[in-house]
Amino acid sequence: MGAEIITVSTDTKFVHLAWQRDEISLKNVKYPMGSDTTGRLARMFGVYDEQTGLSLRGTFIISPEGTLLNAEVNYYNMGRNVDELLRKFKANTYLSKHTAEGCPAKWADKGDKTLKPSAKLVGKVHEALNK
Repeated sequence: MGAEIITVSTDTKFVHLAWQRDEISLKNVKYPMGSDTTGRLARMFGVYDEQTGLSLRGTFIISPEGTLLNAEVNYYNMGRNVDELLRKFKANTYLSKHTAEGCPAKWADKGDKTLKPSAKLVGKVHEALNK
């Protein structure tokens, strides 16, 4: 889909290797897993917990131009939904080419119903989606 995926955590490269080697769902991971043991990058994204020295689980979609399009931050013990992340990525890709439209919460892929944001749509989203 043209995205570059990079995972980064405050874990060491050895912890990443163990996760990739031992966690069956990560067996075929081909993207880079970066180590931010100093927390510098985690601080830059606002997900570093100074009290624990760990980073919260942040997921960021950044455009090729460097614009932050989506940010999601979860607590340490809350997993992320890859399907929802993929939906957000597809929506941002679609909206980059269709700037006058909006993708509602259940929009999943090109061809699904979009909305044209306007003052007339306020309070009428449900109606517009169910026409």
